[in-house]
Amino acid sequence: MTNMPTEGSAVKTFLLFVLFMFLAVVVIALAIVLGEKGTWYFAWLVGTVMIVLIAAAGGALLDTQDEQAEAECDRGHETH
Repeated sequence: MTNMPTEGSAVKTFLLFVLFMFLAVVVIALAIVLGEKGTWYFAWLVGTVMIVLIAAAGGALLDTQDEQAEAECDRGHETH
């Protein structure tokens, strides 16, 4: 009885299935409409997402480095 899904999780799973099926239909329709240009648009989309993610990671890294440098500076002033 512990492995039996609840009614709420079954509905959630079904709704996710419907969502992903809808997305699959949209992607297939776009592939048909775009034809040979589809690969270019896919590469553009993936490249844009990667640039945004790398920029966000770089910003987070810079922020962390600034916080560490500030903390080290504060600790340096406490000892003198």
